[in-house]
Amino acid sequence: MRVLVDYRSALKGRSGVGEYAHGLVGALLAARGTVPGDRVDVTIFSSSWKDRLTVPPDLRGVGAIDLRIPVSGLNFAWHRLGWPPAELLARTRFDVTHSLHPLLLPSRTAAQVVTIHDLNFLEHPERTRAEIRRDYPALAREHAHRADRIIAVSRFTAGEIEAKLGVPAERISVCSIGAPDWKPRPAIPRDGYILFFGTLEPRKNVGTLLDAYERLIAGAGEAAVPDLVLAGQAIPEARTWLDRLQRPPLAGRARHVGYVRPADRESLYRGARLLVQPSFDEGFGIPVLEAMTTGVPVVAANRGALPEVLGDAGLLVAAHDAEGMAAAMRTLVTDEAASAACVARGLARARMFRWDDMAARVIEAYRLAIARRAERLNATCASA
Repeated sequence: MRVLVDYRSALKGRSGVGEYAHGLVGALLAARGTVPGDRVDVTIFSSSWKDRLTVPPDLRGVGAIDLRIPVSGLNFAWHRLGWPPAELLARTRFDVTHSLHPLLLPSRTAAQVVTIHDLNFLEHPERTRAEIRRDYPALAREHAHRADRIIAVSRFTAGEIEAKLGVPAERISVCSIGAPDWKPRPAIPRDGYILFFGTLEPRKNVGTLLDAYERLIAGAGEAAVPDLVLAGQAIPEARTWLDRLQRPPLAGRARHVGYVRPADRESLYRGARLLVQPSFDEGFGIPVLEAMTTGVPVVAANRGALPEVLGDAGLLVAAHDAEGMAAAMRTLVTDEAASAACVARGLARARMFRWDDMAARVIEAYRLAIARRAERLNATCASA
């Protein structure tokens, strides 16, 4: 089975979809020879006018195609014109093309698979930008119905695809992301910080987190309050939040450390007292899983797939409830028994998310996609 995976989201900063892309390809490579059935040969595709693809050492053995084509131009052609097909760009044929966002990677002969992480762009296009705002709301439904298989990263997202895009459940495969291969830390550092990890963008709800942290400071009295660390790229719309960090009561107590390289992520978690994930919507919530894997207690919004990933291993709060968020943080900072219980449950829960299990489910989704494409071609020939 020859598979072409769109790897462009991992070309530079690996956050969100980029981390998914890297993990998916690594899992497929590791699965070769262990999953019954066809051998899966993976080729990653990248295009950029100025940035060149360097295959990471941990993806040794993967095929690679790197073209000097502007991302925006290729996306417009793919999304709006369905051209150029993968065969023309790669000068070879594939059995499956896999797009890691809701719009298809065109092909003349291959089965077409898309991964859909979330549908936040449908209800809140104002929280998106660039091509996501321009193309996703207008085209996602059509592309979903043309796809030979849809992969959802959570049961929550699968339900959203069925309800909002009208795709039958039997055409959707739920393939959850695997936990990183990190060792749990020996103890929660008493001098650790409260961590937010993710792109600073509107749907991450960082404003409510800052409100909650200010309430935590105000209600602490003489008690010590851990610093707040915001880690992740900041888009222009995050300027208001970053400006707040320079003014009391946040000045000197909260800071933005910017993008964190993949090699430094584990260290970032190991220094945290707790993680807060306040997002309005998440199709999965990778930081929650990474925190649980490391032994970091979690406070998360009860929205999207966050309750599905966290389960009973942390504290869930309403996304708009700054006071409730502050109370949850206060509990995990001051109540050692509650914090330790979250750590224990989180470690056990993280072990349920395995990359080898994800790879097996994705390979089965590829097989189903190939079978569906063959059925469609046979039906077309029969009616001709």
